[in-house]
Amino acid sequence: MNRLLLATYPASHRSRHGDELLNCLAEAYPGRSWPPPRETAALLRGGLEVRARTVADDPARPWWLDGIHLAALVLAALALIPYLQDVWHWALRIDPGDQAISFHFSGWYPWADGPGRPRLLPYGLLPLVCLVALLRGRAWLALPASAAMVWAGATFGGNTLFGTEGMAGLGYYGLGAPLTVHDLVLSGTLAAACAVLAFRRPGRLRRHTFGWLVPVVLAMFVAGGLHLVAISPAFQRGLFVVEVAGLLAAWVATAATGDHRWLIPVAAFAFVRGQAIVVRPSGFMGSLPDLVVLLLLVAPLPALAIAAQRRQRRTVLELP
Repeated sequence: MNRLLLATYPASHRSRHGDELLNCLAEAYPGRSWPPPRETAALLRGGLEVRARTVADDPARPWWLDGIHLAALVLAALALIPYLQDVWHWALRIDPGDQAISFHFSGWYPWADGPGRPRLLPYGLLPLVCLVALLRGRAWLALPASAAMVWAGATFGGNTLFGTEGMAGLGYYGLGAPLTVHDLVLSGTLAAACAVLAFRRPGRLRRHTFGWLVPVVLAMFVAGGLHLVAISPAFQRGLFVVEVAGLLAAWVATAATGDHRWLIPVAAFAFVRGQAIVVRPSGFMGSLPDLVVLLLLVAPLPALAIAAQRRQRRTVLELP
């Protein structure tokens, strides 16, 4: 299990110092396959810091381009999250029964709606294609997928290509107001980011391995196997944990490097989530007061900016 913790470090760092770290852990905690929680957190933070420094020191691409790329990845994942169960069921031809939102009004389950119905596509395929393309640095493939998301939302009520659920199904709740398919702020911001990436130095985008898709497939498996819809409490608690972990990772990376690229995805996330509360305050779930949620969304931005400024100031003082 100690080797699993080392996966947070880059491959080059593991090849040089991996055996040394494993030996240190074996000597410090003999007979244990997993170090204590404090040591685990320190290893995870160390891995994030090393990866962040590697990214920040890479001169192959400007920081703002990398930041927009990260923002597009975050928005694509945000758009996919409510449809994890639906895409999994569609791909494996599983009939979820009444466990899916508006299941009886969906047009893309031919094994439930009858043999005469055409096999339509789940809306979640669009953000999934966009996410995979962005992970591989193929913005020219992500752009049409994000544009199709905008088109699906703009033709709300008159388009049945993605089935009724894909058009009217509930989107993301979290601590804020719901984001539905016809809310064009999420899809429009994602399409704009993909357009910038596709037409501005597309060959310089960072390409991630397919291993980054393992958490996505695992999330689909859990949501599909347990029939967890986006509005269930268990789904929302798990999503909140993921969001907090993402914000902590952005803070660790910013504090370690003084780089501002991680501010861009956090700002895009806060903008998309915040506008849903401002535009549709009546759709707020009421888990927390809307003003508190807005403050929680905005608070990470100055925190990251202050962390970057402190790191830059410390770097200047350390220079001879």
